[in-house]
Amino acid sequence: MTETSERRHALACAPSSSSRRRLLRRAPAALALLGASGAALLAGCERSAPPIAFKSLDITGADYARQLALTDARTEQPFLLSNLKGKIVVVFFGFTQCPDVCPTTLSALAETRQLLGPDGARLVGVFVTVDPKRDTAALMKAYVGSFSPDWVPLRGSADEIAAAAKEFKIFYREVPGKTESSYTIDHTAASYVFDTQGKVRLYVRHNTPPADLAADIRTLLAQAG
Repeated sequence: MTETSERRHALACAPSSSSRRRLLRRAPAALALLGASGAALLAGCERSAPPIAFKSLDITGADYARQLALTDARTEQPFLLSNLKGKIVVVFFGFTQCPDVCPTTLSALAETRQLLGPDGARLVGVFVTVDPKRDTAALMKAYVGSFSPDWVPLRGSADEIAAAAKEFKIFYREVPGKTESSYTIDHTAASYVFDTQGKVRLYVRHNTPPADLAADIRTLLAQAG
């Protein structure tokens, strides 16, 4: 092929200026498509993070147990859960004359605090009475203080306690005794755990081993950083 023929052949095979413009316009779209496809392929290769395995019942995002507004028996001043933001808070409903469930639960919580070591200072127990007739401020302060001086005893009127129990889905009722004042109270024997942002996270069944609760609290603290 002569030099002139080669030049003509090259021109015939080369794209026209309009064709070149179309190719340049399509290039970014093609690269974007390739990038999206590549990202999708990489995403498909990544393993999704395993769900957090708590030993207690995970109720993150629950539409109940969202607030608690009663009176702090230590100061007889209004109390809100938001007062304890930055702490892990365990809320339990009971009464000071409870023969077994309440002292067992609070003792287990105290043991949990010990198992946490230095992080135990970030755990606060909140005890809500379901017996406002007998649980005076002085009695509650002494009772809860015997387990930990910085834990919070909460009380209120009968209506206020009923509203708090409803918000937390707590059942309670008086069971008559031999005298008018010797009644006992049946009540839900579970606790609620709130994270450092004040969000309810866990439902803890009665008799949960302190080591299990401590493990769950460590997980929440690790999430908080």
